[in-house]
Amino acid sequence: MSKVKYYYDPDTLSYRKIEPKKSRRYRNIAFFVLGAFLFGLLGLIFLLNTNMINTPAELSLRREVKNYELQFELLNKKMEQIEEVLGNIEERDNNIYRLYFEANPIPEEQRRAGFGGINRYKSLEGFNNSEMVIATTRRLDIIKKQMAIQSKSLDEITKLAAEKEKLLLAIPAIQPISNEDLTRIASGYGWRSDPFTKARKMHWGMDFTAAKGTPIYASGDGKITRADNNSSGYGKHIRIDHGYGYMSLYAHMSAYNVKKGQRVKRGDLIGFVGSTGRSEAPHLHYEVWKEDDRINPINFYYGSLSAKEFEDMLKYANQENQSLD
Repeated sequence: MSKVKYYYDPDTLSYRKIEPKKSRRYRNIAFFVLGAFLFGLLGLIFLLNTNMINTPAELSLRREVKNYELQFELLNKKMEQIEEVLGNIEERDNNIYRLYFEANPIPEEQRRAGFGGINRYKSLEGFNNSEMVIATTRRLDIIKKQMAIQSKSLDEITKLAAEKEKLLLAIPAIQPISNEDLTRIASGYGWRSDPFTKARKMHWGMDFTAAKGTPIYASGDGKITRADNNSSGYGKHIRIDHGYGYMSLYAHMSAYNVKKGQRVKRGDLIGFVGSTGRSEAPHLHYEVWKEDDRINPINFYYGSLSAKEFEDMLKYANQENQSLD
């Protein structure tokens, strides 16, 4: 109930009721409405900028942001696992695979190199979680780069492995006459007595005594470069180019089982024991060449002999006896 105001009238010596003017009443109403409006507006602005009251849409967006943050945490944990596995592969790549195949390891700075130049993540700046998003994206890019480097490295290792396998198959690694057909090792590599002049001379191969017609086998994969008797002293002989600088020679044969230009594999039958050329008795004179130098064949029999057989061969081959050619 509004208060009633009075004033004293000296003319009538009495109190009269003050009647408010209509314009003043309207002005008061206007001030009240304006004040209420401003108060309400300030209150609304305050509420909209605090967490006290949220609209359904805001609540939904907040839940979505929380979900994204959780997904980023999970993604980072998965990247940690990937980095651990990738690090293990890189370690084996440098310290096992490349070491075995005699390849240079990939430098650590090359594997861990970042991305220089322009700002690759400018489009991700200016958001509430920009720092987290940029860090995760950068980390993912580095992992992708490391995986690309490692993938190329493994491709290279695959090629090296294939080449290594070819090399191992090419090396003349077996005895050219099997032990079952072998009579004895007549002479080894080194200084020996010549059977015709009796003078001491260098014997550049090994002599395997066997009956005429005994099979002779290729000691490694390769290509027949000669199968003739046009080389002085060797008689009918075969030469196999194994690649990688290796060549093997089989002399004093009675017959061929291959021809020039033919490719053979280790263990293939290439000919038969004889006594052609400068030979005192049926046997196989066998030589191994490396980069045009004749080397001791006894170092290459790891593919066909047991430890005991190799020990016996070593004993006989080192005896300074008379050669058969």
